[in-house]
Amino acid sequence: METTFVIRKAQPGDEAAIMGLVHELAEYEKEPDAVINTPEQLRIDLFEDRVCHCLVVEKEEGLCAMALYYISYSTWNGRCLYLEDLYVQPQYRRYGIGRALFKELIALAKKNGYRRMDWQVLDWNDSAIAFYKQLDAYLDPEWVNGRLFFGG
Repeated sequence: METTFVIRKAQPGDEAAIMGLVHELAEYEKEPDAVINTPEQLRIDLFEDRVCHCLVVEKEEGLCAMALYYISYSTWNGRCLYLEDLYVQPQYRRYGIGRALFKELIALAKKNGYRRMDWQVLDWNDSAIAFYKQLDAYLDPEWVNGRLFFGG
């Protein structure tokens, strides 16, 4: 299989493909009906309001991976990068795309002076946990996540 790919910032027109990847991720995470966001709202959030950012991986066939992130804040550390989702389509795994995308995020965080990069991984997702451990990531066993939902 050809492994040539390009990592780039998402641009207007990518939102439908990004949401397609989000739906694939939701399916993988056994929550296929949980996604209520739309390509139209994502376009606003990414390109107008800029509340989040996205790197995409493009192959000749189209987008095959994405990393959606935003800037968070730690009172102890200052600005941080929060990785909301990193997803590579199954047929493109094992070609270094996820590693390259993750390293691009690390470089972006360092370039912008962010002090930390955070993300979550489901405790049953053994392949993702192994991936992060290979990159010497610290997976914190102490913190319990809290969440409130509003509307939708």
